[in-house]
Amino acid sequence: MSVAFLVAEIRDALRDAADPKRAPGMQAYMKSSMPYRGVPVPAARRIAKAAAKAHPLGTLDELQTAVRTLWDAAEFREERYAASGLTGLPLAAGRLEMLPLYEHMATTGAWWDHVDDIAHRIADLHDAHPEETADAVRRWSSSGDVWLRRLAIISQLGRSDRLDTALLTDVIDRNASDTNFFIRKAIGWALREYARVDPDWVRDFVASRELSGLSRREALKHFATPSPQR
Repeated sequence: MSVAFLVAEIRDALRDAADPKRAPGMQAYMKSSMPYRGVPVPAARRIAKAAAKAHPLGTLDELQTAVRTLWDAAEFREERYAASGLTGLPLAAGRLEMLPLYEHMATTGAWWDHVDDIAHRIADLHDAHPEETADAVRRWSSSGDVWLRRLAIISQLGRSDRLDTALLTDVIDRNASDTNFFIRKAIGWALREYARVDPDWVRDFVASRELSGLSRREALKHFATPSPQR
């Protein structure tokens, strides 16, 4: 089956599922310059995966082409949600070759909804290719692009006791003084999640760093007695 056919089928299904009454509110909430069709994000992902299941892609190159086509030529934001959904297919799982595409999606998507979704794929790559993925994440953490830096900080969400604390320390230390809301929130989020695994490590880390109030509050949100702010 051709990639063009799959892309067309996904676009047609999104059009058929459209809810014009819902679309303006979704666009306003996400502060998106790209219009919406009014299809909820989970539904857009299901549409993409159902189409791919009915018409399987044969190679990773075909999958990347489908993702890139949906993403770069998107006229409605749901097409990008569908493209992200395709990256969750088994064909792409743990494939290091996907890294450049994920980087492209983060920098061109340039908003938290896209970046936070991509973070799940990077977490998988940490398990499959720890050294190469850590190298990429460290590079992103010093990027001039705020969204790559956010992606670096939250790239280990969900890894639980497999989380690389040295890597988390590096990416946070490189961004701790940043005043951007999305960076400060990401730092707190990453620490809060790891606190479920090792609260003492997180408490000690926060106490030893000059973090923003937002990062500190987020990191210690589930602690009974937050440490004093500096």
